[in-house]
Amino acid sequence: MTAGKVASVDTRRFVPRTDVLLADPRLAEAERKLGRALVKAAVARAQDQARAGTIAPDGVADAAVAALPARAATLTPVINATGVLLHTNLGRAPLSGAAIEALLAAAGCTDVEFDLASGTRGRRGRGTLAALAAAVPAAESVHVVNNNAAALVLAATALAAGREILISRGEMVEIGDGFRLPDLLQSTGARLREVGTTNRTTVADYEAAAGPGTAFALKVHPSNFRIEGFTAQASVRELARALGPGIPVVADIGSGLLAPDPRLPDEPDAQTALRDGASLVTASGDKLLGGPQAGLLLGRAALVRALARHPLARALRVGKLTLAALEATLAGPPTPVAQALAAVPAALTQRAGRIAANLLAHGIDAQPVGSEGAVGGGGAPGVPLPSAAVSLPESLAAALRAGDPVRRGEVPAVAGRIEDGRLLLDLRAVVPADDESLTWAVLAAAGSGTGSGASPGAGPARLASPAQGPPGAARP
Repeated sequence: MTAGKVASVDTRRFVPRTDVLLADPRLAEAERKLGRALVKAAVARAQDQARAGTIAPDGVADAAVAALPARAATLTPVINATGVLLHTNLGRAPLSGAAIEALLAAAGCTDVEFDLASGTRGRRGRGTLAALAAAVPAAESVHVVNNNAAALVLAATALAAGREILISRGEMVEIGDGFRLPDLLQSTGARLREVGTTNRTTVADYEAAAGPGTAFALKVHPSNFRIEGFTAQASVRELARALGPGIPVVADIGSGLLAPDPRLPDEPDAQTALRDGASLVTASGDKLLGGPQAGLLLGRAALVRALARHPLARALRVGKLTLAALEATLAGPPTPVAQALAAVPAALTQRAGRIAANLLAHGIDAQPVGSEGAVGGGGAPGVPLPSAAVSLPESLAAALRAGDPVRRGEVPAVAGRIEDGRLLLDLRAVVPADDESLTWAVLAAAGSGTGSGASPGAGPARLASPAQGPPGAARP
């Protein structure tokens, strides 16, 4: 080395080794919670940052800790403040506390198919099936598969393979994500016999099309749209009387309403459909019922038995977690969906006012406003649900969904909707117990550099735990 000159030092030589980093107590504890692969991935990313010169070698461990995911799964808890009670993109119905507790109880070994008293094999899901039968007394028998589409596929395969299904042209619906009911049914080997027209289908149309090759008549509730004006459709009661016992009527009510609800007078329900003469009813478990994803089959004992014993039923059966959550939903207290439907608009307005006042106290531009929600999930199309919302700057939307505090698991994500350049956090689908968490999430988002007008001291570093609420703010 020439005298008077200092050689440059390649700091990449000082990047800590992986084994040294994994021995850091914080990363060792994270490995026990998250698993080695996720922790090593965070370490590798931090090492790459140091080699690129974006962080110092002595900051690698801190960077790895900061990059750790909040949990081993990528699914993130979200507060649904969209105003849509059954938001398909957010997993539809949130489970009740009873259902969540049942999930945890069933997470280990459980007597899903074992009789503890006799020590022999027991009927699978017997408690769930009993609870479903009790909820719909008009059903002679019941069965559960993994979703409503599976229920229809099983019915068509077991009852109509190589035969005809009568269906109104006005009920040939697309069920979401590009999947269409006709394609689903035809994939089973059944043939579809379209009757009537898009806007008008009468009992006479079904009678004219019925014949020796008819397996059943299918009534589909067009749950995600409405046709108004010059319209007509045959009811389940009219069809059952006209077609007689020789041609079963299968009613796909979709939304999972098991009994009439005066708040949703036009929404079909399983109990009424069966009393009106439907031989079989199919429905979803994760919509208005408020439970886990499941397909419910209810109806005449012989038909349900034929479906339950069909080989395809084995491929469509549900696991112990679904059975546990569904039974607790049916037998337990009112679900979050039921509570949201029953919410009083005046109470929602008061909650919005309290949340907005807390946020204003921290320098955030927040206002309580009137709003309008919807059932969603294909249920009760066109039925408005009066609601209230907290109006915020639109710039907060991205940070509320996916800001650093959300990624670190410090706050839940919050999904709202944008109207007229403002972010609305609609409270119709938000349970009151989540008001504090929602407030805390807004403060965390405002403190993450969104330019929302929050006071400098309102950032995540000064936030109390969600149970305590934001510092200095009144209790929501």
